[in-house]
Amino acid sequence: MKLLIVLMLAALPLHCYAGSGCPLLEDVISKTIDPQVSKTEYKELLQEFIDNNATANAIDELKECFLNQTDETLRDVEVFMLLVYDSSLCDLY
Repeated sequence: MKLLIVLMLAALPLHCYAGSGCPLLEDVISKTIDPQVSKTEYKELLQEFIDNNATANAIDELKECFLNQTDETLRDVEVFMLLVYDSSLCDLY
């Protein structure tokens, strides 16, 4: 199951031709981090990538992991994602 989650997360940047600038990737990341987005809404966003129950369950588990985090942790993840996908920030460090 963990491998499926990793593969799903790895496929999104490839689907968008890597890097930020991909609205789908940015939307998925923001909805993953946002505690106001339910698992149902999250699954609807990723519906085009769900082709079996294992994938649907992995998406539910991934969202549940973020729903169980503190606000501080979610902010840290958001900062991390900005550093990873916004290459203009690399010049600052």
